[in-house]
Amino acid sequence: MLLEFRVRNFRSFKNETVLSLVASRDRSLEATNTIETHIPSVPRAVLSAVIYGANASGKSNLMRALQLMRGMVVESATLQPNLPINVQPFRLDEKSAADPTLFEVTALLNGTRYQYGFEFTPMRVMSEWLLVYQKSKPQKWFDRRFDGRGDKETFEFSTHLAGAKRTWQEATRPNALFLSTAAQLNSESLAALHRWFAETLNVFLDGGQVPPIFSTQMIQTNPGQAQIKSLLSRADMAITSISAQAIKARRQSFMLDPANGVAGSKVEDAEILLPRFTHTIGSMSADFELDDESQGTQKLFALAGPILDILEKGRILAVDELDRSLHPLLVRQIIETFQSSVANPHGAQLIFTTHDTAQIDSSLLRRDQIWFTEKGRDQASELVPLIEFSPRKGEALDKGYLAGRYGGVPILAGRLVDGNVLAER
Repeated sequence: MLLEFRVRNFRSFKNETVLSLVASRDRSLEATNTIETHIPSVPRAVLSAVIYGANASGKSNLMRALQLMRGMVVESATLQPNLPINVQPFRLDEKSAADPTLFEVTALLNGTRYQYGFEFTPMRVMSEWLLVYQKSKPQKWFDRRFDGRGDKETFEFSTHLAGAKRTWQEATRPNALFLSTAAQLNSESLAALHRWFAETLNVFLDGGQVPPIFSTQMIQTNPGQAQIKSLLSRADMAITSISAQAIKARRQSFMLDPANGVAGSKVEDAEILLPRFTHTIGSMSADFELDDESQGTQKLFALAGPILDILEKGRILAVDELDRSLHPLLVRQIIETFQSSVANPHGAQLIFTTHDTAQIDSSLLRRDQIWFTEKGRDQASELVPLIEFSPRKGEALDKGYLAGRYGGVPILAGRLVDGNVLAER
């Protein structure tokens, strides 16, 4: 379960920004839209969160930050020495351009709260820390700091972190995370947190466009086929069955040897699976390939398998522009699925960005589930929760958003897109 994500000095986010999934004291939709944490200080968390904002306001950058943090944890131990880290700080400010980027998550794993974060530049990790709340008081399992003036790195460990700590420290390269290195060297104490990043956290960029491979494999089983067909039939009532057909094909793969920079490729025979969709109208039936379907059906099919797997295993799905190519009612159905105790018995969470105002609905989402991104005069993005605007209960939230009451809408020639005059900021 994700409770909080914190970012600073990444792309358009100059100042420290926090996305919190901790539920407020609001009791509305509590039974459906929130889940118990069994932590007295943060008793409930929301099951979904939506982020609105104008184009180029920072929505996608927030998702990129979450994806980069995941990638750093999963892959940094395998980076070659002295290989730069692909990070972009806020570049419209001289100080920020030279400062490190910060990422931090607070997550709940098997009843234990983990607060893990790090700061880094393109050349090295500047600091890294882990606090573990097995009770109310935090335990600092490790703390790593680099002193640029003395060109010296220090590590502090507590007795709560078991294992070969000094061995892991010595194996940690400047451009790698200690968490990643220790997990690679079989740290039992840190394995659960590393697995949370690698397996539980799923981030889809580019409008949630993912390859259909997972869904295609899933429809080879009767339960998976039935689940995906049920989901797709709500988008296209004419789809009566789905199948996976194996065909022979020639597959070309490319390889790069990082040691000498030599690239190569090979072509080999392979068997690939292609999904086929049967449409039935009256007494007539016909089979169609995936490319013959609408973009919305293609996207929903590709997402269906990962979504069903995430729901089954209680994982986290973060999607940039979930509404791209999907009808608002289908987006609403996905949100409702995550907020259903029947469809989501294990507390899976959904985080997504969208322009679709149909979802700003107090009958669907609580006020602590809605966020807005907006850029200031310095072109830095800010992330603001709806609850900071204290909207009245029963207020038409979608109209208030389009009227610019909560920010997060584009400004054209000194006016809001709905025609209301807005003073320059």
